[in-house]
Amino acid sequence: MKIVKQYRTVIISDVHLGSEGSKAKEVNLFLKSITCETLILNGDIIDGWQLKKGGSWKKKHTNFFRTILKMIENHHTKVIYLRGNHDDFLDQIIPFSLGKSFTIQRDYILKTTKKNFFITHGDIFDSVTSHMKWLAYLGDVGYTSLLTLNKLYNQYRSWRGLSYYSFSQRIKQRVKEAVNYVSDYEEKLVELAKANHCEGIICGHIHKPDIRQIGDITYMNSGDWVESLTALVETHDGNWELLYFLHDNRFDLSADEYLDENDDESFSTAKSIFMSVS
Repeated sequence: MKIVKQYRTVIISDVHLGSEGSKAKEVNLFLKSITCETLILNGDIIDGWQLKKGGSWKKKHTNFFRTILKMIENHHTKVIYLRGNHDDFLDQIIPFSLGKSFTIQRDYILKTTKKNFFITHGDIFDSVTSHMKWLAYLGDVGYTSLLTLNKLYNQYRSWRGLSYYSFSQRIKQRVKEAVNYVSDYEEKLVELAKANHCEGIICGHIHKPDIRQIGDITYMNSGDWVESLTALVETHDGNWELLYFLHDNRFDLSADEYLDENDDESFSTAKSIFMSVS
């Protein structure tokens, strides 16, 4: 039996639909396993850059939006789509709304019972994507190649019975310049929250999921659905959690699983499970 988790707010970002690395099946399974009052799609949901370069749009990418439409219809979920740098084509129609159920905009202030959060994709503070787009495209090609290599390597690791390994995340953790960039990025976003009279900031963009306190500002990053496979959720008591979509060959279907074994889009071996971490 499928177990549906109920939340007040769910935030996902960086799904990159249309790119080879997008984990569309996994994010669809996640959305089917939850209900929420508000769903915020925090940028780079559609990867326009990859589609321009020959990326392919698949049925599972269309199913993502079908799932969201069902959430609106069946649970009256309010959906807010915030534009990112990879879906910057949305600039041509922003602001856009379909009644009160679906809007597309640049940023959003989420007012909760405990704090007000300024929500933005985050590319506004990336000098590469903001002012040197040609270099960003070049970096995107390298990142895509790295993901392809990573996919092949993890197929080998799976055959050997080893766990998933991320090249790009390990590089980000070890390269000093990358660490400094992330730190500077977070500090700028904290200042943005203060400028908008908010007690918290929520972003995506750098594919680094996180929840922590930076001074008197709560910093949260929803991660991505290319490698981290994460979502930010607000429970009905006002607390925030970071959900990880984990691959576990030892997953026991008799346990208290989140996914329906008979779901038409689930993996045949049902190796996936969600783990909540504070």
